[in-house]
Amino acid sequence: MTSRPPPRPAAKSYDGEGIVVGFDAHRCLHAAECVRGLPHVFDVDRRPWVQPDNAPADEVAEVIHRCPSGALQYHRTDGMPDEVPDVPTHVSLHADGVLHVRGDLEVATPYGPRHETRVMLCGCGATADTPYCDHSGPCAGHG
Repeated sequence: MTSRPPPRPAAKSYDGEGIVVGFDAHRCLHAAECVRGLPHVFDVDRRPWVQPDNAPADEVAEVIHRCPSGALQYHRTDGMPDEVPDVPTHVSLHADGVLHVRGDLEVATPYGPRHETRVMLCGCGATADTPYCDHSGPCAGHG
């Protein structure tokens, strides 16, 4: 019988007026779309580093949608819809072996299927966060 690794901790949540922002540090590959897009909301030098009330919920949602890894996600609490998946689904293989996927996705993980809208999947198989890329394999030099 093979033993499974323990489930990783749930993403952190940051509550704001009309939006709850979730962040999964294990998935973040530091594309920095968030800090470039809304530096007054996403500031890695401040604690908490996510302050969703520093911008309208629509702007926060728009910037989170740019996050290629899906490390940032959101849930609207103001009656507006949660993130709508890209249609059609888009898959691109980058030079470092990472598959960037956007759409209405069901991703098979060691802990069961997960519904996703944006992911960066490991193409080399050397990730510690299967199936998500963590740049720990041959792609590490390309991050």
